Amino acid sequence: MATNLWAKFKRLLPDSPLIIVTVESVDSATGTSMVTTAGGGAMRVFGTGVAAGSKAYVRDNTIIEAAPNLTHYEIEV
Repeated sequence: MATNLWAKFKRLLPDSPLIIVTVESVDSATGTSMVTTAGGGAMRVFGTGVAAGSKAYVRDNTIIEAAPNLTHYEIEV
């Protein structure tokens, strides 16, 4: 019985990454928010459920939910 280990492994991974962002502004008229990433990139995403100034989780260009406001550390190895 042959199995494709790569296909099994790939099914364990999510299709797109979960990004933690800071909500800069919310536009209720269009149902979108302007957010910035930890790296400084800005993007417009769908969703207005998180207030400006708060952290949020974004996947597939959509706000998933509010994220805890914790300090972010990036360690390079």
